[in-house]
Amino acid sequence: MKQQHRIIVLGAGYSGAIAAGRLAKRLRREDVAITLVNAEPDFVERVRMHQLAAGQDLRPRPFSEMFAGTGVELKLARVTAVDVDRKRVQVTAARPAAEATGETDVLNEVLEYDTLIYALGSAWNSQGVPGTAEFADELASRPGALRLRERLAGLEAGQPVVVVGGGLTGLEAATEIAEARPDLDVALAARGALGDWLSPKGRAHVHKVFAGLGITAHEHAAVTDVESDRVATADGKSIPAAITVWTTGFAVHPIARATTLEVTDTGQIKVDSTMRSVSHPDVYAVGDAAMAMGPGDKPLRMSCASGTPMAWQAADAIAARLTGTKVPKTPIRYFNQCISLGRKEGLIQYVTADDRAVKAALTGRFAARYKELICKGAAWGVANPTLGIPTRRRRIAQNATQPQPRTGETIKATA
Repeated sequence: MKQQHRIIVLGAGYSGAIAAGRLAKRLRREDVAITLVNAEPDFVERVRMHQLAAGQDLRPRPFSEMFAGTGVELKLARVTAVDVDRKRVQVTAARPAAEATGETDVLNEVLEYDTLIYALGSAWNSQGVPGTAEFADELASRPGALRLRERLAGLEAGQPVVVVGGGLTGLEAATEIAEARPDLDVALAARGALGDWLSPKGRAHVHKVFAGLGITAHEHAAVTDVESDRVATADGKSIPAAITVWTTGFAVHPIARATTLEVTDTGQIKVDSTMRSVSHPDVYAVGDAAMAMGPGDKPLRMSCASGTPMAWQAADAIAARLTGTKVPKTPIRYFNQCISLGRKEGLIQYVTADDRAVKAALTGRFAARYKELICKGAAWGVANPTLGIPTRRRRIAQNATQPQPRTGETIKATA
């Protein structure tokens, strides 16, 4: 009996979950064993963490329902190490007895693979600023958002909340909190000008929404220190803060850096245009974990807008190489940046292929509804990873367990 080709996907965020589901639609179930390793049993809509923190309840999305009938096996465990030379992944999971008794014993397990998709994503980045780890809250994870939600609920009227970071997450967090809690004194501290990467129309709308919600914008105010009740900036300001929300970018999971994979200075795995590791041909990386180049030879930014097409690219390339068909080459490009500014306002900033703002932008309630559709579509895409493309599961070649050719090459199918 022919041995199944073992595909392990590490991480079930947008990129990992989509890649696993898309592969399941592309390959015959009897030929492959697809295992999705994730620490939590349900899908986390990371693009909605600011809503969760502001007190809104999100719809549960259990993986058991999302992957029912697909053949994808979900393994609830944490990844502790990856050996890309021996093709092994070490994971830990709670023992069944421990779950019932509350004990902390864990079961260590080693998983072997033929093809690995690394999608462990990223976490918040303290940027090494003193006091951040001790006193700031983050929105990059569900536990972080829930902790912030609890803290916000405990604040009395008039207390100050400072959001640090003027990027997409910072704008969404500040406006969501200010709209949900108009009794709080919400401020945002940005390293540059407020919305300085947006078009003039986009910047004007952000300023208008901030003014309407009573949010104070501290521009050109790089935060250099975080304390329990305030933040200090490089220009000498001291901004009161009962709660500090830190949104200044992301840091990738550290496991890749501990392997022999070729990575960047930030720990991202270097990949080619098909999301294949440049150093290990049986490893693919997608989402925030990967350093992939986009239009204009610029790195793709860490975002769902990048991670979803990266997952499509990787899954289709793996399926093509395993089945002996032509490897698709579809350039990844950007079209717009979708920003929610509370539940009633939004901003759709149109951009060039390489993510630079153009003059055109949508604002107001229509933009808010547009962004909501994008968020719903992103979650829908996890459970429907082929986006309406007819399912055609192909048989894999007999020599598919061997390292496959690079982009543009094909292998001869023998079945």
